[in-house]
Amino acid sequence: MRRTSPFAMGIIYVLMGTLFTYLAIGFATETVWNFSTILLALFATFDFGMAIRMFALHNKIKKVTKK
Repeated sequence: MRRTSPFAMGIIYVLMGTLFTYLAIGFATETVWNFSTILLALFATFDFGMAIRMFALHNKIKKVTKK
């Protein structure tokens, strides 16, 4: 069974973060301080943070395998 690379997972997290950001903007009708908008923004923040961690892990693995 083949494992998913951290780079591919990073791309998936970026796409999910972008989707959640788009949905949060769509749910912000009158104000941004409603529950659904804040929850979607939190999910987007988590996804972008995980994407950064996956890209960093990809770079570390690439460095180690070059040596």
